[in-house]
Amino acid sequence: MALTAIVVDPQRLHPSERVEFSCNAPDDELLLADWLNAVIYEMATRHFLFCRYRVALVNHSLTAQAWGEPVDLNRHHPVVEPKGATYTALVVRQETDGSWLAQCVVDV
Repeated sequence: MALTAIVVDPQRLHPSERVEFSCNAPDDELLLADWLNAVIYEMATRHFLFCRYRVALVNHSLTAQAWGEPVDLNRHHPVVEPKGATYTALVVRQETDGSWLAQCVVDV
């Protein structure tokens, strides 16, 4: 959702269409970068914005569905276009309180 939020207000979007994703990587950090880059690719090639996700993770493999809608410049007013997830500050780890931290820098 943070990826969408750098482009538009996610609350302005309607989950009218679904896109399927799958990614594999040797570790969780690379899987995060691959997943974000897959979402960015779909946003760019389909001219699409996502507002809802369902993700399943098993052994560094990810399958997901994302819902959203095509970009409508008059209604959405996008402010930037993400170009790619980088390995800068790339971290995926479980914190001591049981929550998860997943972060990286995204080029816009």
